[in-house]
This record gives sequence, C-alpha cells and structure tokens, in this order.
Amino acid sequence: MTRISFEKMKSEVKRAFMSAGMSEQDADVCAQIHTETSCDGVYSHGLNRVARFVDYVEKGWVDVHATPSLINSLGAIEVYNGNRGPGILNALFATDKAMEIAKKHGVGIVTLKNTTHWMRGGTYGLKAAEQGFIGISWTNTESCMPAWGAKDTRIGNNPFVMAVPRSKGPIVLDMAMSQYSYGKLQTTRLNDDLLPFPGGFDENGELTREPAPIEETRRILPMGYWKGAGFSILLDAVAAIMSGGNSTGEIDKIDAGSCGGCSQVFIAMDPSQINGEDYTDKIADNIVGYLRESEPDKEGGEVSYPGENSRKRRQENLKNGIPVDDDIWNEILSL
Repeated sequence: MTRISFEKMKSEVKRAFMSAGMSEQDADVCAQIHTETSCDGVYSHGLNRVARFVDYVEKGWVDVHATPSLINSLGAIEVYNGNRGPGILNALFATDKAMEIAKKHGVGIVTLKNTTHWMRGGTYGLKAAEQGFIGISWTNTESCMPAWGAKDTRIGNNPFVMAVPRSKGPIVLDMAMSQYSYGKLQTTRLNDDLLPFPGGFDENGELTREPAPIEETRRILPMGYWKGAGFSILLDAVAAIMSGGNSTGEIDKIDAGSCGGCSQVFIAMDPSQINGEDYTDKIADNIVGYLRESEPDKEGGEVSYPGENSRKRRQENLKNGIPVDDDIWNEILSL
C-alpha cells in the first residue's frame, strides 16, 4: 500500500482520461471527482474505477464527446437523454439543472435515461448540500443482486443518496441496496480482510464475512433483507418510468458494461424558501447534537452522523496522502 498526494493522483488520472480521448476540461472535472472519491475513502469508486472507465471508452460503451439532450420540460421536471456520455459529467449536469429549477419552483426534478456509471453517488448529494439544497438522487443498475428468496440475480444494487445542507458539514447518506457494495467487497478482498458483518452467501448458501465467496456466487445480501430488495425494485421502477429509460431487466440485455444505458433521478429542494437557511442549520445542528449525546456501545466510541467519517478521511488523506493499492496504481500509470 502506497500513499499518493491529491495533486499527483489527479494529474495521472487526468492524463489517462485525455489519452482515452477526453477534452482537457472534461478530463480535469472527471479526474477531480475520482480523486476526491478516493480521498474520502471510497477507493472502490475512485481510483479503482479509472482503468475500467478507460476500457469502456475504448470499447465504445461510453462516448466521451456526448452531452445530455432535452427530451421534455414540465415546469419543475425536466427529462434528458444522457446519450451514453460520461456518467460523472451527465450527473453533474443533472444536479446543476435540478438546483437551477429548484431556485425557481422550490423543487427541481431532473431524470436521465441512457446514461452511464456515475461513480460515487454521494458526490451529487454533497454538491447540492454545499450549495444549500436538499439533494435526493438514485440510479438503477444491471442485475447484480438476488431478489429476496432467490438465488440468481434479477435486481440492481441501486444506489440511493440523500443530503441535507449544514454549515458545519452536510449530512450525506450514500448507500447501496446491499449490506455492502461490490466495490466494498473488492477493497476488503484486496486488503486481505473480512467484512465487519456477513455480506452475502457462499456456495453452500451460508452467510459469510469473506468477500471472495460472495463475489463468486453474486449472492450479495440486500440491506434489511427483504426490505432492501423491495427498495431496489421500486427505485428501478421510478427511475425507468420517470426518465422513459431502461429498467434493470432491459439494462441486462445491453452489452455495455456496468450501468450502461441506466436510468437516474435527481431531486433538489430549496429549504431556504420555506423557513430560511438559519432554520435549516438549526434543525441539522439539533439532530447532530442529539446524536452526539448517545451512549456509545463501546468504551471510547463515538456516534457519527452520515457523511462525517468521509470528511475526516478527506482531511487525513489530504495531509498524509491517499492510500492506493500498488497494483492498481501501476495499472493507472501504464494507461
């Protein structure tokens, strides 16, 4: 394991993206997001995804020159075709557009069809919250998780994001529908470690903390068991219906890699138009403060609010360098 400075990591990722055909401006934006993601400790969707993204571009699954095109405008709702452009750029566009609409209507909803992997979903909730908006977004995916009671994969591990603005640090929830994402399984395996709690079933149908057997069976455990599976199904349905795009079953028929041709929803709400920014801060601070009064289940422990640990990891990694797997770093340098 090696630590790399933020600037060096971003520079190498940007170079790799430009070599794949991206404009310098777009490569800079995408490299910034990938590096921030790793800096926040979500290595699976930061540096670890760079080589795969470049591979998708080379295969024609992602069009680095494509931009979203408007399909329909209904006041507070706008629908776009992502045209298989880079998922990060499409999602940033949709988030900005949702906030723009929310400034006018109090709420803005943007849906995207035919887009590609957005990498870390929390990026877009954080972006909205940092500008004073409540952000809610999600995407559907190809099938990679069994429905509850099934063995084969028929539902997506559809990420869901919710963020609330707070001047001392936004509250940001970014969660997969599984107990652990496949990215978490990968990083745990690369670290030769065990999951904190069982994350799926092995070949014998037994729950296990070992990541490799779960990756092999693809029987990843839905969070909340049947509740997570049900949540995944409804997120898939709403995203596909509201964007006029593909559902998970239709994405499975497209040979375009992970999330190729997926459907996404971005919602921005402007709380400042209801009770003002001070009230929003007051409520968010009260919630965090009340959590702080919890009795930790372990001596010396601390109860954190969603997104807090990511902020702490960013500060630590900016100071000491971002941890990277040596094999993955060498792969990036070779692109």
